[in-house]
Amino acid sequence: MRVVPPRTSAALLAYDLSDPGELRVFLGHMGGPFWESKDHGGWSIPKGEYDAAAEDPREAARREFAEEIGVPAPDGELIDLGEHVQPSGKRIRCFAVAAPGSVSYVASNEFALEWPRRSGVMRSFPEIDRAEWFTLAEASHRLVSGQVPILGALADALRSS
Repeated sequence: MRVVPPRTSAALLAYDLSDPGELRVFLGHMGGPFWESKDHGGWSIPKGEYDAAAEDPREAARREFAEEIGVPAPDGELIDLGEHVQPSGKRIRCFAVAAPGSVSYVASNEFALEWPRRSGVMRSFPEIDRAEWFTLAEASHRLVSGQVPILGALADALRSS
């Protein structure tokens, strides 16, 4: 029996502390027909799969941010927020970076999907269809549930720095 290694993604969570006392994070709304009408639980930290044996996770996180948001990843020191296992078994290695609140969404790379299902018609959809800044409280309601602990890891890291 062949053992399939778990999928691993690298993520980059941009955060902004320019408004005193208010930590905000930059999230992307997942694209495609399954997510188009879902707000709460339909947002994600910009991320993507990478080969952990062949690529540095920091570089992968910066690359994935640029691919999903359409602008280069913010410069700055990365804070390692650790690896977070999702309910699906996927592992997300997440980093955070301070970013100006002016960072905004431009365009995402796309994926192909047969839509409607079993129609034989392939359509392209953006991986992320929009992105916005949220306070931690707002973000905790919008993120897919498996990523919510990453917000706590960010808050802990910033408190201890």
